[in-house]
Amino acid sequence: MAEWIAETFTSDVGWDHLRSLVDIGDRMAGHPGEREAMELTRDALSDVGARDARIDAFEIQGWDRGESVVRAGDTEQDCIALPRSPSEEASGELVDLGYGLPEDFDRDLSGKVAMVSSTVPDHYERFIHRREKYYHAVEAGAAAFVFRNHVQGCLPPTGSVGTEESPIGDIPAVGVSKEVGARLARRFEGEDVTVSVECEAYPAESGNVHAELGPDTEEEVLVTSHLDAHDIAEGALDNGAGTAMVVEVARALAAREEELDAHVRFVCFGAEEVGLVGSARESDRMGEDRERIKAIVNNDGVGGGRTLSFYTHGFDALGDAVEAVSERFDHPMSTVPEQMPHSDHWPFVQHGVPGYMVASESEGRGRGWGHTFADTLDKLEPRTLREQAILLTELTVELADEDTEVPKKAPEDIAAALEAEDHAEGMKITGDWPY
Repeated sequence: MAEWIAETFTSDVGWDHLRSLVDIGDRMAGHPGEREAMELTRDALSDVGARDARIDAFEIQGWDRGESVVRAGDTEQDCIALPRSPSEEASGELVDLGYGLPEDFDRDLSGKVAMVSSTVPDHYERFIHRREKYYHAVEAGAAAFVFRNHVQGCLPPTGSVGTEESPIGDIPAVGVSKEVGARLARRFEGEDVTVSVECEAYPAESGNVHAELGPDTEEEVLVTSHLDAHDIAEGALDNGAGTAMVVEVARALAAREEELDAHVRFVCFGAEEVGLVGSARESDRMGEDRERIKAIVNNDGVGGGRTLSFYTHGFDALGDAVEAVSERFDHPMSTVPEQMPHSDHWPFVQHGVPGYMVASESEGRGRGWGHTFADTLDKLEPRTLREQAILLTELTVELADEDTEVPKKAPEDIAAALEAEDHAEGMKITGDWPY
């Protein structure tokens, strides 16, 4: 064991791939940079010894960001359009809805401009996704949507609106910094403001990158990430680090391939940031073959903090596997048993497939630097990537072991858990409820 650990702890493969990804710049879904990231990742997986590295391309709705502004009084306030916002201008009375909790929308917002925070109170039982807040505003009749960052630093947040059936949203939507949001609330709440968005939607292409290791068995373990990022930053943490982790784990597993009792497939999905499009496509492609998947290790937000955090979605055996690796290495790893329906594991987990959402613990709630101009490489370090690659490599071997059993769940059990954890209302309003 010591040899592969030493090789992983001194490896530059994952970190070099992360640097290559962030140096592309714009990896927005459907943009040329996303295609470049696919090709770089395909080649990197092949170079570390994974077999049949390939790209599965598919069509998506592309979107280009233009100029946006919030005009209030005689001022123009800085903002950025939220991806898949329609190209429109709307005016109305500014209403600050605070955190934008479901109960905050229990009012008539007809013709008004609704502003909400990007976070929820510390005591609140669940995180409320941006898209849920957006569609609550749409249902309440709002004319426009303003998404206010809760992280200081003059950083307007981005993040998509729209649904799979209707990719372009219903009302213009922009992100503003914490500071701009505070200014709007202080000076202009109750007054008419104008939200203006210029953008373009068009047919485009994305894709998923696949590669394989291990024996040709009936069961397989998926090690996944997403390749795309928002166009405003490098996308280092979200999710260059996750894709770099997949490459580093593939390198380590190639040296341990004889230890694998089950087939391991690496999948780096495209178009995650615009509605989990790539992973939904792969889940649909597999159909009943999803029964082959023993477990999914989905990396989205790894490397930001020293301690890995695993959402286990109520699969006790997944928690047991994390605990076994944590004890084996005497290294802290945390588990969260609840559902997390917001990354590329979800199109599989919703059908009862065991899956992790793997991130890293950080201070505060929400994405932190993610989805802002500040999601840059300087926030990360090679040591953390290497340490976590050791743990995730061992976890993958543990999951692939023939003695590790991970029972699947019935989809109705996942639905019941979502209801019990108060996710169902939000998923229904965003069109993400699959049951």
